[in-house]
Amino acid sequence: MTMFEDREKAAERKFEREQELGFRIKARRNKLLGLWAAGHMGLAGEAAQRYAQTIVDAEVTGHDDQAIIEKVRDDLIAGGAPTAEEHIRAQLAALGVEARAQLLRDGGAGTEPSERR
Repeated sequence: MTMFEDREKAAERKFEREQELGFRIKARRNKLLGLWAAGHMGLAGEAAQRYAQTIVDAEVTGHDDQAIIEKVRDDLIAGGAPTAEEHIRAQLAALGVEARAQLLRDGGAGTEPSERR
């Protein structure tokens, strides 16, 4: 019975790690998207960081990808940089790949992305 319990606990730990990694990837992806959008709106430095944090916070409060895309689209329009939803969606997908690569390269630590756009 001990071997079965050990396998079950190992599977539970693996599941927890995968869930945590998924959360971190989404948080980093959203921050990268926020920084990308901030750059298009002419925001830099602290203003860009604050805007990017609003995108991260939107995910945490239960907004799905579509809601985040719509928020960014609306913000870009309001900021004088209208961008097609399809372009934002493609950017979100590309940044998801980048976020995963960054986290795996960094050992999965933290959610602070590089400031590359």
